Amino acid sequence: MNKGQLVDAVAAKANVTKKQADEIISAFLEVVTEAVANGEKITLVGFGSFERRERSEREGRNPKTQEIMTIPATRVPAFSPGKLFKEKVAP
Repeated sequence: MNKGQLVDAVAAKANVTKKQADEIISAFLEVVTEAVANGEKITLVGFGSFERRERSEREGRNPKTQEIMTIPATRVPAFSPGKLFKEKVAP
């Protein structure tokens, strides 16, 4: 499902126009992105939580030359599904 299909589904389910559904989804994604980028954790009970995780520095290899290199520490976005979401996907 792409964003257009999601907008259509939300508009039908919430009984709003496609334009309103698109604005709501876009606003939601923007708020989640900004919050996670700022180090905040967003928890939606039953669905899951979005957070920023720290990835430590580690050793890796260049696949072409097999040369050992250091992969620097970084921050990555992460999603952890909630219990109800997990149960719905894999009963």
